[in-house]
Amino acid sequence: MRQHAYIASFLTLLATVFCLTSCKETDDTVEEYPDWQQKNEAFFSAKYNAAKQAIASGDTSWKIFKSYARDSSTPGSATDYIVVKVLREGTGSGAPLFTDTVRTHYRGQLLASATHVDSSDRELGYVFDSSWSTNSFDERIFVPAKFAVADVVDGFSTALQHMRIGDRWKVYIPYQLGYGTNANGSIPAYSTLIFDMALAAYYHPGKKVPDWSANEMQIWEEP
Repeated sequence: MRQHAYIASFLTLLATVFCLTSCKETDDTVEEYPDWQQKNEAFFSAKYNAAKQAIASGDTSWKIFKSYARDSSTPGSATDYIVVKVLREGTGSGAPLFTDTVRTHYRGQLLASATHVDSSDRELGYVFDSSWSTNSFDERIFVPAKFAVADVVDGFSTALQHMRIGDRWKVYIPYQLGYGTNANGSIPAYSTLIFDMALAAYYHPGKKVPDWSANEMQIWEEP
């Protein structure tokens, strides 16, 4: 009996220590994306309304475009649109079509989270994808990514279909035009996607997409 009581006491003590250790570890854990859906919805709504006000006041550096995949005959809601801040205006006369292939420099980020904050732009956080590997963007060094306009999320595809060669934009995409309510790899559900992107070239179907090399200035001809 004494031996059984000793074993029971030991097991109880062990369970208590384990519980205390587990609780301590839990208390020290930082949730990276608290209230993520609410935060992203509030952020995009504020960005959309600010852009509308800026445009109404005559500021041409802001643009709003409705998704190509949404009904164009009705105004729709704010989340049917992307918001664009023009960082540089290009000189090209045309824009890619949905069926085209593009060469584009881009960096995609999420909003700032509990563990990821961009020191150069406090509203930005985790970089989930990028066509350049340094903090500073230099299109003379890095090769623009090649992909079909139809192969990216609706918001990114919409932006491309309004860009001219040489345009560099910061594009704000609501999660409804991004990855929606599902996580995608390292991107959590309900994430606003924020892209710094510059259109380098585009090619119509059937036209050969030439190879690009770093440290070479490419010559692009309008299709």
